[in-house]
Amino acid sequence: MQKEDFSLSEEYEKCCVAAGPECGAVATFTGLVRQFEVSTSVSGLHLEHYPGMTEKSMENIVAKARNRWSLQHVRVVHRIGVLEAGSQIVLVIVASSHRPDAFAACEYIMDFLKTEAVFWKKEIRSDGEIWIKSTSHDYERRDGWAGEPSATVKRW
Repeated sequence: MQKEDFSLSEEYEKCCVAAGPECGAVATFTGLVRQFEVSTSVSGLHLEHYPGMTEKSMENIVAKARNRWSLQHVRVVHRIGVLEAGSQIVLVIVASSHRPDAFAACEYIMDFLKTEAVFWKKEIRSDGEIWIKSTSHDYERRDGWAGEPSATVKRW
């Protein structure tokens, strides 16, 4: 958890070093604060967390990904506080020997962060502020990971 922004290039560099010479693929996902939601303008997002509990929930998600795929390195950076539209919120970076494992693990981690990580999110909109929850689509994506791990399962 951090309030300050992160550098994708710096995190990528650290990942490659940590992954070592057996690394053949690095997959990344960077989430941003959207400026528009349905029919209203969003000027920012306020993210709150429960210290200790949030980090533990994120560690559990990463541990599950490590159990499913062969990974050399995983890094998740999640920001908290008030973020303006267009700001970076989250970074998931995954290194593996092979592309399918890196892609699948990156997507898996993000799908579980959306539904299982302990965060509270409030959109700051032109028509007021509203707490937002995970959507049914978020839960469908998460539930799509049930069963045997496979890096080549056709996703959405």
